[in-house]
Amino acid sequence: MRNRIVLLTVALSMVAISLFALPLAVVAQRFYTRIEFAELERSAHLVVDHISDQVRDGEVPYPDWIQDDVTAALYDPAGPKLTGDGPLLADHAVREAVEEGYVDTSDSPDELIVAIPISEDGEIVGVVRASTPRGEATARIVERWMQMLALAVVVLVVTLLVARRQAARLARPVEELARAALRLGEGDFTTEERVVGIVEIDEVRSALNATAGRLDALIARERAFSAEASHQLRTPLTGLQLRLEAALRNPRADHTAAIQASLAEVDRLERTITDLLALARGSRQRGALDLPALLHEVEQVWGPRLGSRGRALRFTVDPDLPVVEASTAAIRQVLTVLLGNAVEHGTGAVTVGVHDIDEAVRVDVTDEGRVPTGKGFDLFDRREPDSDGHGIGLALARRLVEAEGGRLQLTCSAPTTLTAFLPTGARPAPEAEAATLTS
Repeated sequence: MRNRIVLLTVALSMVAISLFALPLAVVAQRFYTRIEFAELERSAHLVVDHISDQVRDGEVPYPDWIQDDVTAALYDPAGPKLTGDGPLLADHAVREAVEEGYVDTSDSPDELIVAIPISEDGEIVGVVRASTPRGEATARIVERWMQMLALAVVVLVVTLLVARRQAARLARPVEELARAALRLGEGDFTTEERVVGIVEIDEVRSALNATAGRLDALIARERAFSAEASHQLRTPLTGLQLRLEAALRNPRADHTAAIQASLAEVDRLERTITDLLALARGSRQRGALDLPALLHEVEQVWGPRLGSRGRALRFTVDPDLPVVEASTAAIRQVLTVLLGNAVEHGTGAVTVGVHDIDEAVRVDVTDEGRVPTGKGFDLFDRREPDSDGHGIGLALARRLVEAEGGRLQLTCSAPTTLTAFLPTGARPAPEAEAATLTS
């Protein structure tokens, strides 16, 4: 690209110089030729002034007026040369001067010629022919041409330097864009907001940055979905595995109940996967949230799990709850996270409370444990599942609640109470709606 810009600029400069210099060279040639004719005519007039009186008296002057750089001769109007240095007979210039009665100029490949008639009482009595070698005029013209050529070379050199600088200025941001595109292909989605002042290049950079941002968000969403799907599926898969293993340990027992429970667990796993995919793709459907149905699911799924650990599941639900506009899939996953957190990290009985608090519904999940509240500790920080704390589930739950226009927070550390506030008729937050599962 740099070479093409330089070559194109220099070529255009050469065309421009040629279009300007060639006519100028022709004009210079004509100009300096006219100057030579003017100087020759001046010398010829000096000769005429010197000998005109003698010629009018019928005398043939002695040719002491011949100069070294100007050859002059006196001709009879009839044609023969009377004196001086020139052709023996009148040439075309002399004849024209006799016929027309005025100064005539002519040139040949070898010399420049001026013929000046001398008249007396309207009658031509002689013609002075002056000539000078053409080489002096040619030398002047060639000298000017060389000066013009040198100037053209200087202009081309300056054009070359400017073209190289401009080519570098234009090519550098393009090369940076190429490197950014390569990094983009290698998975580096960092963007650089820099304006170079070239509209087209700035537009390409802006488009590339926007593409990088979208790809970054897409990959982050896919990574988050993979991590969070794994987190959400780990507990039910573990329960399903334990149930099947328990059935295998007693081969003579009737396994119908275990199989039915396992199939129900598989159905719930399939629904969880469907919900997570819908949330990750932003295709969840909003509508009136059926809280009683969700609480019934919670009782069916989490009651037996807590019971197997000797823990109770309780509900406190206000009557006549207002309608909450939210995604059932999202709130189902929020409850799954909160109950899973209470089972894995809490102690004692777990209480799910649903209360009307004016323009919002408060959903509390409380256990009898406690969580640290020291400085720098944030329960909702996204951490790896095997680290100390509550893994990535609570971070997912908070984003899901915020996407529905609500908020999720720790309202009490002892006993541990996590509360989701769901506005009635809620509108999802614009940014959260666009990317619910981005990290």
